[in-house]
Amino acid sequence: MNLALAVSATLAACSFAPEPSASRSSDKMTMVSDGPDPRGQRGRMVSQLYQENCVSCHGDRGQGGGAGTKTLLSEELHDQKHDRRFFDAIKNGVPDMGMPSYGETLSDPEIWGLVVHIRELQATALRRAKGSTPRTGVVKTRRHNYRVETVIDADQGLQTPWAIAWLPDGRMLITNRPGKLVLARGNSVTGEVQGIPESLELGQGGLMEVAVHPDYARNGWVYLAYTEPARSGRGGLTKVVRGKLAFSGGGASWTSQQTIWEADQKFYTGAGVHFGTRIVFDGRGLLYFVVGERAGNMLAQELTNPFGKVYRLREDGSELADNPFVGKTDIKGVWTYGHRNPQGLVFDLNGDLWVTEHGPRGGDELNRIVRGSNYGWPVVAFSINYNGAPFRTPWPTQGQNIRMPIFRWLPSIGACGLDVMKGSKFPQWQGDLFAGGLSGANVDRVRVKGDQLIEREEILHGLGRVREVRTGPDGLLYIALNQPDKIIRLVPAD
Repeated sequence: MNLALAVSATLAACSFAPEPSASRSSDKMTMVSDGPDPRGQRGRMVSQLYQENCVSCHGDRGQGGGAGTKTLLSEELHDQKHDRRFFDAIKNGVPDMGMPSYGETLSDPEIWGLVVHIRELQATALRRAKGSTPRTGVVKTRRHNYRVETVIDADQGLQTPWAIAWLPDGRMLITNRPGKLVLARGNSVTGEVQGIPESLELGQGGLMEVAVHPDYARNGWVYLAYTEPARSGRGGLTKVVRGKLAFSGGGASWTSQQTIWEADQKFYTGAGVHFGTRIVFDGRGLLYFVVGERAGNMLAQELTNPFGKVYRLREDGSELADNPFVGKTDIKGVWTYGHRNPQGLVFDLNGDLWVTEHGPRGGDELNRIVRGSNYGWPVVAFSINYNGAPFRTPWPTQGQNIRMPIFRWLPSIGACGLDVMKGSKFPQWQGDLFAGGLSGANVDRVRVKGDQLIEREEILHGLGRVREVRTGPDGLLYIALNQPDKIIRLVPAD
C-alpha cells in the first residue's frame, strides 16, 4: 500500500476534501458517515494487518523504501489533522499513485486500526529522535526555559501521590492512593490528617482527589474524592465529601464531614479501573467532578447509572433545577455523559471547563465540556483494544449527536492531571493548559481558542509517571510523580 506517496500527494495537491472532523464549533456536533460494517471483526490484530498489507511498501517500521515510498515517520505526518486523510487513503485507495482500495476487504474498524498502528510507529521513531527531559540543567521549550526542582523527595514516604492542594498559609495537602492525606511544608512532610474517611485501594481506586475551597479562609471547607468500600460484599465506588481540618502540632484531624455525592450501593462494583476523579469550583457557588465508567463501556451512554459522567452540583451537594437531565435520571448532578475515565478537570481563564480522559490503546482525549453533551464512549473511539484488535472508528455516523475532542493523543499518554497556567512566573504560558500522562511520563502544554487547538508542545518527559499537574500559589508548575513517588516543580530559567 503506497500510503506515504498518497499522503504526500494529498499534501501537495490538496486532492482530498477538508478533514470532516475539523468542524468543531460550540453549537455543532461533528458527523461523518462511515455506517455499520456488515462484515464485522475478523479477529486479526492490527500489527498482523499491517504485516499483510503494508510492510512490502512501507517497511516494518514505516520507514518506507519499498516501491519508492517515502518515510511515514515525520513529525508533520504525525499531526492529528491527517487522521481522516490516512483513513480515506487506505479505504478508498489512490489509483494515480498506485495504491489500491482496501475498503472491500477490510472493515472500517480494521482500517482505523491500521491508522493507529502507523501512529504508534511514528511515535516510537519520534521519541527515539527527541529523547527525554534531562534531570539537571536548563530545559528549553518554545516559549519558556525552565529548571526542575524537587519539592518533596521520594524519601518523605509518599505512596502513589495522587493530588495536590494548598492551604492559605502555604502548606500543601497531598493525597496518597493507599489512604493517607498528608501535610507538607517546604521540602518535608510534616504530618498526617487523622480521621479521614475509609477508602479502598482497589486497583486504580483509593484516596484520590483533594480540593481546597477557594474561600477556605472564610469557610474552612476541604473536599475529598475517594473509593468508598461497599457496605456489604466486595467492591467500591467513587464518593465525594467535604470536611474541615482541626490542627494540632504538625498534623491535623478531619472533622465536620458532609456527603456531597454518593451513588446507590447497587452500583458498587469490584472492577478495579476507571474511578475518575477530579473536583473543581466555578467561583460562583458550584462544583464539578468526574466519575469513570468502571470498565462498563456502554454504561457510559446510559443515564440510569452513575458511570462515565461529569457532574455539576452546588457546593453543599444539592441538585440544581437547571441541570440538563433533571427528571430524566435518578442520578444526581449529571452534566455530561459518554466519558471513559476522566482524570483531569479544570476551568480555563475564560471560564470554559476542560477534561482529559483515557482511551484504551490510543485515543486519550482533551474535551471542552458543554452542558448536556454526549462525548461518545464507546460508540466512537480513536483507539484500538489493549490486545491490538480493532475496536471502533473515531467518527460518529449521521444522526449521532456526539461531541468530538479538541485533541486526541495517539498513542495514549494515560492522561492524568490537568491545570491552567496563571500568575506572573511564566507569562508566555499564561492561560495555557498543562496535561499530564501516566504511561506517557509526560507533561504537554496545550493552547486552545474556543474549540480550536492552537498549539501543543511536550515540555517534560521521562522523569516518572505524571499523576497530577498544578499551578501553585507561587505561580510555579507543580507535578506529582509516581515511580518515583515525589513532587517536583518547574521554575523559570530564562
